[in-house]
Amino acid sequence: MKAIVQDRYGSADVLELRDIDKPMIGENELLLQVRAAGAGPDVWHLMTGLPYPVRLALGLRAPKTPVRGRDVAGQVTAVGRGVSGVQVGDEVYGICEGSFAEYAGARADKCAPKPTNLTFEQAAAVPISGITALQAVRDKGRVQPGQRVLIIGAGGGVGTFAVQLAKAFGAEVTGVCSTAKVDLVRSIGADQVIDYTKADFADGEHRYDLILDTAGNRALAHLRRALTPKGTLVLVGGEGGGRWLGGLDRLLRAIVLSPIVSQKLGGMLATEEREHLLVLTELIESGKVTPVIDRTYPLAEAAEAIRYLAQGHSAGKIVITV
Repeated sequence: MKAIVQDRYGSADVLELRDIDKPMIGENELLLQVRAAGAGPDVWHLMTGLPYPVRLALGLRAPKTPVRGRDVAGQVTAVGRGVSGVQVGDEVYGICEGSFAEYAGARADKCAPKPTNLTFEQAAAVPISGITALQAVRDKGRVQPGQRVLIIGAGGGVGTFAVQLAKAFGAEVTGVCSTAKVDLVRSIGADQVIDYTKADFADGEHRYDLILDTAGNRALAHLRRALTPKGTLVLVGGEGGGRWLGGLDRLLRAIVLSPIVSQKLGGMLATEEREHLLVLTELIESGKVTPVIDRTYPLAEAAEAIRYLAQGHSAGKIVITV
């Protein structure tokens, strides 16, 4: 089968299209014929091995898993002996290792039936970003109907889901994004949109019960100025901060500061479970959430897709078609 493989860490230049063997699956796994795969910041971090501490888990000198891609949507072609409720031919979506390939092995407990109203390309845009947004809004942010919610990076992969989820849970949503994404963010349900190139959300005029920062580069003091006295700040991921810490330094400062101030400050590390996919499926099939795709690339152009991703300007998700 054809797959996008890397033998060393680096820029998108390390990605190569090669012929390799199909993966072998275990008793609790599925073999999927990949129809589409999502591309997000997780792919970039795995490709570059940055920040450096992640290599302790990924492999010190080269990735332990050489095939890139984790979001997946496809058809089941084989079922492990320990899996029940799934049959060959079923259309599923979820999270695996190595989805930038014609076939991928996936744990059955990290997959769910594909939403009936989505294409494979749309479904592949959902898992990691959708799960992250769901946990940030519902579980960590504990959003309540009528609350004022500010979402920074509202036009990105996680942000577009967060806007729709916060609205679905009854919040009043303000999105922060660049000029090019204002219309998009408004179209997915934001009540107000702030163009950060023209206005500062922390100008003191408005305060929010919950702030989700998916962009990862604003100072805590700046973010806190826009929070209500007992508001909640959730840092979703983190960029910047150099090759050693990435955005971890800001997260650590938030954790240290939170116990001594009235506001709740913290971050989150999303867990990837089938239950979250099922919640997202229900919201998607009811029309409350729709994935946003910036553009698609064929498998052979995966490196070009990651180069575009690295520019940081994509609106919604990037998808690889197989």
